[in-house]
Amino acid sequence: MSTGSGAASAPAPDGYDDPTAHDTPRTSRTSMFASLKVRNYRLFFTGQVVSNIGTWMQRIAQDWLVLSLTGSSAAVGITTALQFLPMLLFGLYGGVLVDRLRKRPTLLVTQSAMAVTALFLAVLTLTGHVQVWHVYVAAFAMGLATVVDNPARQSFVSELVGRDQLQNAVSLNSANFQSARLVGPAVAGLMITGVGTGWAFLANGLSFVAPLSCLLLMRARDLHAVQRAPRGKGQLREGLHYVAGRPELIWTITLVGFIGTFGFNFPVFLSAFADDVFDAGAGAYSLFNTLMAVGSLAGALLAARRGTARLRVLIAAAVAFGALEIVAATAPGLWLFALLMVPIGVFSMTVNVTANTSIQMSTDPAMRGRVMALYMMVFLGGSPVGAPIVGWVTDTYGARVGFAAGGAVAATAAIVIGLVLARVGNLRLSVGWHRGHPQVRFVPRERREALAPAA
Repeated sequence: MSTGSGAASAPAPDGYDDPTAHDTPRTSRTSMFASLKVRNYRLFFTGQVVSNIGTWMQRIAQDWLVLSLTGSSAAVGITTALQFLPMLLFGLYGGVLVDRLRKRPTLLVTQSAMAVTALFLAVLTLTGHVQVWHVYVAAFAMGLATVVDNPARQSFVSELVGRDQLQNAVSLNSANFQSARLVGPAVAGLMITGVGTGWAFLANGLSFVAPLSCLLLMRARDLHAVQRAPRGKGQLREGLHYVAGRPELIWTITLVGFIGTFGFNFPVFLSAFADDVFDAGAGAYSLFNTLMAVGSLAGALLAARRGTARLRVLIAAAVAFGALEIVAATAPGLWLFALLMVPIGVFSMTVNVTANTSIQMSTDPAMRGRVMALYMMVFLGGSPVGAPIVGWVTDTYGARVGFAAGGAVAATAAIVIGLVLARVGNLRLSVGWHRGHPQVRFVPRERREALAPAA
């Protein structure tokens, strides 16, 4: 991260000409694991590996526990909504705090709070006293911690590696999370069927020892210094105005809002397919999540090798993601449905990493906490709105209709926003032939008009 005001690291608003082809500063293709050469980032990465495995174990156990207690996909949706409701209500204020506070001490507090919440739920479950409202309370409490934890972790990455390796580090973070997604659901499935959900909650609570230890072992002198925002009035409004004045930010955030609200409700969709459509139980639910993680890991590693974060890649990946959800919703058998989770995972992670990196690289460091808080609020905070809706649709019309509807919203939003960005960037659609094959792409309006007589 830049140690100055950030002016050199954020593109000027009036220099933004081509939203659909937006790049981070051009860099040569780098090593897939370049950021791991940085000691502090290596510690951060290691701690997150352990904690993320525990987090995925808890996610699977929590969803299955609620489904077991209630038999309702809508209840699973309510749990998801409660976990992300604090982000919707308080996410922007969390971003203001993150811009004011030092990131490492902040993360020590938030990670400790999440550990306590997981252990609380473990005790209730293992003693046989758990009720569905206990899970609701625990989910809401976890959400309160993430209001500050999410933007702090997102912003802290640039302090660990600096601006030059930010794209690589963001991609590796996603690969880290998805690697844990391969292990966590599998272990959770074994625990649920073998010893019960309570042990998965206990494992998650204990897993926070790793990131807390790694944060304490970091060298403060090696962090890339950032000027923190001073305490003052109007900082929340200032952040919103900052985003509103930049098309590359506002439309990217809008797109991930639609996708996060309606397309990413996998706890609702996949649990319903495992339980209602295929009648295959927790093992199938774990399998679906694991195969999706395989695709997500591949998508994250591919993103780690890219030197740019193009918005046209984001639009194309979002359209493909929505279309694949619609196809998966019509899959006649369990194994075809399961295999489709892999490409869905690839494109979902391409959307996630491209949007995240594009936003961070386009934002002044002094504003990054507030911008990332808005991004996470829209991306994750949409679940309180979307999860109960898709849960109701799933319960009322079936899992296939619910999944297809989520994909349709994602694909439609991507197409519409892609056209809006093309208009902002003064682009037009070009349809032609290239080496004997049809080619559809956006080109600058002047170029299209110059080519018109030849056509």
